[in-house]
Amino acid sequence: MPPTSLPTAGFDPVTPTPDPARLPTDAAGSTHLLQLGGLPPAAVRRLLERTRRVHTLMGETASLPLSGPAQAPAGLRGLLKGRVVANLFFEDSTRTRVSFSVAARGLGAKVIDLTSVGSSVSKGESVADTAANVAAMGADALVIRHRASGACHLVARTLAALRPGRHFPAGRRCAVINAGDGRHEHPTQGLLDTYTLAEAHGRLDGFDLSGLTVAIVGDVAASRVARSDIAAMTALGARVVCVGPPSLVPASLGALGCALSNDLDAVLPDADAVNVLRIQFERREPPAGATHTPGPAAVVSLGEYARLYALDADRLRTMKPGAIVMHPGPINRGVEITPEAADSPRSVVLRQVAHGVLVRMAVACECLGVSDF
Repeated sequence: MPPTSLPTAGFDPVTPTPDPARLPTDAAGSTHLLQLGGLPPAAVRRLLERTRRVHTLMGETASLPLSGPAQAPAGLRGLLKGRVVANLFFEDSTRTRVSFSVAARGLGAKVIDLTSVGSSVSKGESVADTAANVAAMGADALVIRHRASGACHLVARTLAALRPGRHFPAGRRCAVINAGDGRHEHPTQGLLDTYTLAEAHGRLDGFDLSGLTVAIVGDVAASRVARSDIAAMTALGARVVCVGPPSLVPASLGALGCALSNDLDAVLPDADAVNVLRIQFERREPPAGATHTPGPAAVVSLGEYARLYALDADRLRTMKPGAIVMHPGPINRGVEITPEAADSPRSVVLRQVAHGVLVRMAVACECLGVSDF
């Protein structure tokens, strides 16, 4: 199926609540996390504060088994008991899908995992129809990953239009959580990146990121992670600089509220964090009529790109004390980052992964109306 782009403007199915710290809800009262862009800073901070409370309850040595909540601390165990969370992943994923499953099971929810392979989507059914059918079966939350920008907004709008008592039992609500849609956003990744940044720099108390500079390096144009990072980090006061060649960091990105640079070596000494992105070859379509698969059309050569923009041992030495290295994964070692940088003491990559479970537990509780912690 070729990549498509659904418009995200002009059909937002949710409306802001009177409380700026709360996520928007739809006409049926369902709470969704569709994007971080446009959320008030108080709403972003609330999700991060809930994450910090989950972190405190979990502790540093606690872990959740993949199969259920047996090891979850008492303050979290059973918070979603009786709830059903459906992971609808129509695009490849490892970290995001597994961490959503671990988070939901850790809270006591039943989890349904559905991919495009083996589902009715492979027969031509739309993602909106698939989501509506799963919701009608009793799902309380739909976690959706899709290659089309705006797919999660479309699902939320579809669910909001269904009639209680006819399409759903009266009073039933279904939350939609965006697990990454095309080039639009990946809000829970943005939250976990922001939480990791705050932790590394001692900003967990209040999440005030003022005075911090974050460099996002690489294929920003195709990155939904970058858009969510920019939204969350700038909302909390950080300065974000996007770095890469003009083909990957076009001038239009300045509208997101970030600075732009084509010179990584000039930016590194001032950065408190460097978030390295891979080149997303799969999001770059071949020219019309071409029969070859998408390739690195946005860069002249991978070798030249690595020379100018890869984070390596030499560049690590130019970073200020305390600056951290981040990467949302998957890592293409030797292209955007070398093993020396990916595995260095500055790297918080696996810390980001661990925080993903905490963030997704907090988001699930927020969207499903759990206020017990």
